Amino acid sequence: MKSTALPSVRRAALAGLAAFSMFGAGLAHADVDLSKSTVVATTKQMNVPVDGKFGKFSAQLNFDPAKPAAGNANVTIDTASYDLGAEDYNKQAQGKEWFDSAAWPAATFVSSAIASAGGNQYKITGKLTIKGKSQTVVVPVVIASQGATQTFDGSLPIKRSQFDVGTGEWKDTSVVADEVVIKFHLVASKK
Repeated sequence: MKSTALPSVRRAALAGLAAFSMFGAGLAHADVDLSKSTVVATTKQMNVPVDGKFGKFSAQLNFDPAKPAAGNANVTIDTASYDLGAEDYNKQAQGKEWFDSAAWPAATFVSSAIASAGGNQYKITGKLTIKGKSQTVVVPVVIASQGATQTFDGSLPIKRSQFDVGTGEWKDTSVVADEVVIKFHLVASKK
């Protein structure tokens, strides 16, 4: 059971990660370069950090740093694209107790507000939906420009239990922690 907990934790991390991916992607006013972008969900299994990475996501983006309040983001993450580094773990993460990717193939984020937090920092408020459960979240994001690209970096802690990620025997958070930290680094071309 403990050997499968690690994949399950990673899958839970992936769910959170998907949500973050959507946030970061939504900040760009251009196309996100998936080959240079990463979204990682980190959970703890028996107090040991476990990372998982989402491989597929899409976004409809509109962001202008001169007018952040006018921006918006609509992001979709493929929950079956979560990668824990081993096929058996990935399949478990796609199962009913974790992401239930057959029933809920996508996690989504839809922004409702973008506000400056000073300098190149922003706070993006929106609705994160995983497994049909929605929560309003605020994601802190740092945006940097270099040449023809912009980068969006951020980190957001969520509780997997609020999204029913980890049910049945995995609902107990003593083996796989409830908190998932979603970290993203998104690279987008400027329009």
